[in-house]
Amino acid sequence: MAPKSISQLFDLTGKGAIVTGAGMGLGQAIALRLAEAGASVMVTDINMEAAGTTVEQIRAGGGTAESIEADAARAADAEKVVQATVDAFGRLDILVNNAGIFSFAPPMQMQEETWDRTLDINLKGMFFNAQAAAREMIKAGRGGKIVNMASMDGVHPTRLELVHYNASKGGVIMLTKALALELGPHNILVNAVSPGPIMTPGSAAMAESLQARGAPLDELTVRFWERLPLGRMGEPDDVATVALFLASAAADYMTGSIVLVDGGYLLT
Repeated sequence: MAPKSISQLFDLTGKGAIVTGAGMGLGQAIALRLAEAGASVMVTDINMEAAGTTVEQIRAGGGTAESIEADAARAADAEKVVQATVDAFGRLDILVNNAGIFSFAPPMQMQEETWDRTLDINLKGMFFNAQAAAREMIKAGRGGKIVNMASMDGVHPTRLELVHYNASKGGVIMLTKALALELGPHNILVNAVSPGPIMTPGSAAMAESLQARGAPLDELTVRFWERLPLGRMGEPDDVATVALFLASAAADYMTGSIVLVDGGYLLT
């Protein structure tokens, strides 16, 4: 068989995709890239106004997209989203498990509710979204791609009162590897992206929260920037293009891989 051309490798025309938490930030950037490559994208979010904005952007660029309200922590919502995607586009080939949350909580004062909500969305929800998608992919018999959003914090904890978040992302990394092993025989490839410092609405809110709590933000910022060999924060599209790669035929012999996208932060 002749090798595919570059354009063929990244052509997602005819594919049905789900991107969770795609109303803004990384999820929005990923949804836009998948649509640009030709996929029909189901945009999920708990904020339907934000989801609608993403859909409008995709359609304005000539792409195909629909939106649906979903809580990433609820298994029932995962099943609902998969069915809506098949109903809308006729098939499901790609799931990008992007939805996630983080909040600051000193480990000695953390409340059970904070721990549970973070793990429910960031880890439990990823599993049940992957389960629902994989069931449909197995039923259709065409295989598929699952891309999970991990974090550099999953391999190197951040000392910013994020024990619960770090634990959830460490779990995402092992979940990705375990699912890759289990789903490989069905030609369902499961990989993860581990972003580092990316400029998103979430990171901006984190900075504002630190500042409001009296943290020496200027000092923290200088220390942070000194650890970036590339000398800049990442943009959402820096992560989106890697997610596109993992969802494309260019990554057809990759599964169980964790791709670090951190601008070299963990090198120092």
